[in-house]
Amino acid sequence: MNKRGHVLNAVLLAVGIGYVLEPSGDTPTFVTIAEISVPIVLGALFPDVDTAFGKHRKTLHNLLVLGIFLAYPVVFGNLQYVWVGVLTHYVLDLLGSRRGIALFYPLEKEYSLPFGVPVSSNWADAVTFAVTVVEVLAFAFVHYYVLPLDATQQALAAVGAVGV
Repeated sequence: MNKRGHVLNAVLLAVGIGYVLEPSGDTPTFVTIAEISVPIVLGALFPDVDTAFGKHRKTLHNLLVLGIFLAYPVVFGNLQYVWVGVLTHYVLDLLGSRRGIALFYPLEKEYSLPFGVPVSSNWADAVTFAVTVVEVLAFAFVHYYVLPLDATQQALAAVGAVGV
């Protein structure tokens, strides 16, 4: 997928997750969307920094990098939701293109799925939109039935309120 596809995915995802986190459709929903949109878009663009150094779809397209971004809010108390952009970048590269990514880099093997569309395809935007809808539904399921997506922020706020 190209930058345009990753940004489109991230912006639509921020809107969708904003409604998942704050479904009122009122001012708090739009505040939530504003709060999470920049981190998600930055996270969605970050893996392609490896086009400037290292090996594209290897150096920054792996589970170690995702793990670092998952841990960052817990350890340092910031960069919430950047991991969402990184994760969805990987998903879009797997589902929305024919080339794979090296999930276990520095092992060189690239993992891919037997379907996908070329970036230049007329179907690229439709695939991006479809993947985004599935991602929003998956995040909604996790948020409502497994672990609230804003659990880290709630925990950090609770610690701050206690004064630790």
